Amino acid sequence: RSANARLAPIITDSLRNQINSRTLQQLVSGDRSELIAEQLKGINEAVAGLGMQMIDLRIKQVDLPTDSQVINDVYERMRAQRKQEAAKLRAEGEEQSLTIRAQADRDSTVLIAEAERDAQRLRGEGDADAARIYGKAGSADPSFYAFYRSLEAYRGSMTDGNGVIVLDKNDPFLQYLKNDR
Repeated sequence: RSANARLAPIITDSLRNQINSRTLQQLVSGDRSELIAEQLKGINEAVAGLGMQMIDLRIKQVDLPTDSQVINDVYERMRAQRKQEAAKLRAEGEEQSLTIRAQADRDSTVLIAEAERDAQRLRGEGDADAARIYGKAGSADPSFYAFYRSLEAYRGSMTDGNGVIVLDKNDPFLQYLKNDR
């Protein structure tokens, strides 16, 4: 007990001085054997007058003072690092989001342009076929073609149901609406 009572303050003071001179990161990840070697040298000088020699020393744990600013600083640094990491991840996600959206917009524009091109081509082919068929029908029976075109003109002029047409009763536009045929 007497040896413990005499050794404890010497070891504690020596370790405290060494630990206080280093950062927490140096203590946790640094070379502990270097720290122990320095401690043993200093402790052996202090205990030489007691007739003792310290052969080995191990650090089991480092307790940070709970009433000091050290704990708050450590936690604040940890929070800052996490916030920085979160901001970095958010920025990367936003960048990926913008890239994906830009690609989707580009693909959409290309698809719409291609569809419009194909639709115009098909409409042109359909109009050409219709003109050819109308031409063929018109040349086969000109009176039927005239009748059909008149029906189309009637439909076009009266589609909304509210139109009023004022024509002379002998107007050629009305030739197919008369009862005498």
